[in-house]
Amino acid sequence: MRKQIQSAKALSRRRFLQGCGVALNLPWMSSLSPRIASADEGGGPPVRSAFLYFPNGVWEKDWIPKESGDKYELTPSLKPLADIRSDVLVLTGLDKKHSHGGDGHYAKTANFLTGMPVTKTTGKDISSGGISVDQLMAQHTGKFTPLPSLELGTEPVISGIDSNVGYTRLYGSHISWQSPTRPVAKEINPRLVYERLFGKTLTPDSAKAESYQNLLDYVLEDARRLRPKLGRDDQFKMDEYLDSVRAVEKRIEFATKGGSGDSQPDVDDHVLAAARPGVPGDFREHIAIMLDLIVLAFQTDSTRVASLMFANDVSGRNFSFLDGVKGGHHELSHHENKKEKIEQYQLINRWHVEQFAQMLTKLRSIKEGDGTLLDNCMILFGSSMSDGNRHDPDNLPILLGGRGGRTLNSGRHLPAEGQVPLCNLYHAMLDRMGVEVEAFGDSTGPLKDLA
Repeated sequence: MRKQIQSAKALSRRRFLQGCGVALNLPWMSSLSPRIASADEGGGPPVRSAFLYFPNGVWEKDWIPKESGDKYELTPSLKPLADIRSDVLVLTGLDKKHSHGGDGHYAKTANFLTGMPVTKTTGKDISSGGISVDQLMAQHTGKFTPLPSLELGTEPVISGIDSNVGYTRLYGSHISWQSPTRPVAKEINPRLVYERLFGKTLTPDSAKAESYQNLLDYVLEDARRLRPKLGRDDQFKMDEYLDSVRAVEKRIEFATKGGSGDSQPDVDDHVLAAARPGVPGDFREHIAIMLDLIVLAFQTDSTRVASLMFANDVSGRNFSFLDGVKGGHHELSHHENKKEKIEQYQLINRWHVEQFAQMLTKLRSIKEGDGTLLDNCMILFGSSMSDGNRHDPDNLPILLGGRGGRTLNSGRHLPAEGQVPLCNLYHAMLDRMGVEVEAFGDSTGPLKDLA
């Protein structure tokens, strides 16, 4: 019995696989459950939250289901959810009342995760109105993880003034705020995100790369010593995880060396990749890698909070890589009710939903405890306006993937009745992350009917 207790203590202290300065945080395993037990946990898997933002709204007629409940029919833009719909809540009717007084874009993007009024300014006195929901979560969960949170994007921060509306362009580049006046820097380079998570330098220099052994070579002996102490299921889980780390590492290296298969990156991506080594030259691959990195971060409990901006607001992102689309997202969102523009706009909406669905599918494929990683996640996906042509901040397109530690009754369309703040959803998510608040933003209470 004493040996068993000593072994359990040894495993509970062993948070990392280490070797030559390389550190791999381990996934949650029943064999190692004491290592993550804390004052607010019972030793089971923790709940994680991610906030995925896409700009320019949606074509609502192809987004909003006509039926409510679990019998709703998937609309054209939501068709990619077909295989994962049982793990998704489609939320409609949620509003951001404090975005009505601002411009078309900036006053809606900057407060996407705060819900509060944005100060109109050219840059000296910026304010998002409050702390963002992800950063409030990170303040609570950060003490349990190596990283408090991850803030990711695909485009660099844009400064300067949009003279058309009198707002600083900084507002269009941030959704995460530590305080009303302090945006959180986002990382657009997958290589640097990888290094932050796993403590290994991925060098673009081929000669150095050949001499620098694969990450797994450094931790192999450590892993071999730990493996016999795990149960059979956890041995499989660790092998699967290490293979996933290696796969993402190789994918980053391939994407940042210009290898992109049959991809057709637009000119902006080429310029960005040349100016910032480590940034993929293909937008599609860039998004896919960033989503994979969030999955790995959640799988290992490296962090429990993440955000990703698919693009900055008012971005000139070109979507001509999609069949039937000719032009940029922002331009097509100003569809003027023209059929040819609406059709292309909807195809872009659908593509965004496909990326969300693929991420959820990966989370669902990872076993955790007696369920899946997706069971213990809340992945919010949405935009800061409903229709891009009207710039309407009400009836926002919001999807919530995962089951929040099995506290969410997913697989339904939940239309809100009356004027219901988006922050009511954030309030409910904070509750499920163990963050006790009387209110958040302009919330009137946690959103009901989620369980």
